Amino acid sequence: MSTSSAALGTAPRAGSGKEITELPAVRARQTTPDDAARGVFVTRVGLQIPAAVSYDAWKSAGRRISAVANSSAWCLGDWLIYGQWRYTDRYRRAVDAVGLDYQTLRNYAWVARRFEVSRRRDGLSFHHHAEVASLPPHEQDYWLNRAEELGWSRNQLRANVRAARETEPATTRKTASVGIQLTPERIARYRAAAERSDSSLETWMVDRLDLAANNALGSYSG
Repeated sequence: MSTSSAALGTAPRAGSGKEITELPAVRARQTTPDDAARGVFVTRVGLQIPAAVSYDAWKSAGRRISAVANSSAWCLGDWLIYGQWRYTDRYRRAVDAVGLDYQTLRNYAWVARRFEVSRRRDGLSFHHHAEVASLPPHEQDYWLNRAEELGWSRNQLRANVRAARETEPATTRKTASVGIQLTPERIARYRAAAERSDSSLETWMVDRLDLAANNALGSYSG
């Protein structure tokens, strides 16, 4: 394998039929034992880690893998949202064709819908955002700010949110109740729309109310 072909980041492995992708900043040549000691490689079925890889190279590989995994969750969520909007009658076929798990994608898309790109924190993982996705936007921002400032892991964020909820007065933990009378026909229509968007009825309704409020407030401010 030539150095020029390695610079592209992928190369076929002889006899395997699988692509091997080098993690950025790690050389792709594995022609000598010394070269092998410096290289950590990604294949379609896992990592190839030489026995003598340095600690710094191993740690760097973990950091880069984590960044790719985090970005992938956001990207797959955005991908499904676009497909649901643009290709309403065909997106499920695309999901099946590329071999992705639909339920996992729905979870990613639900979180992605709760955070427009400008509100996503690149210093925190996708899973940090997932922990607070069900909260109102101002509470999401508060907890994500705290997680960034204090360097909380996802589990630490979860524990602190749960602890705060448990110490709140019962009256503030109750979901706001609005006395709106809905006919069965309206409920059926709303439920069908929610299912079309791969959301629960409650999530779909809150999302639509949030969108209407943002549009109304935006029009008044402008």
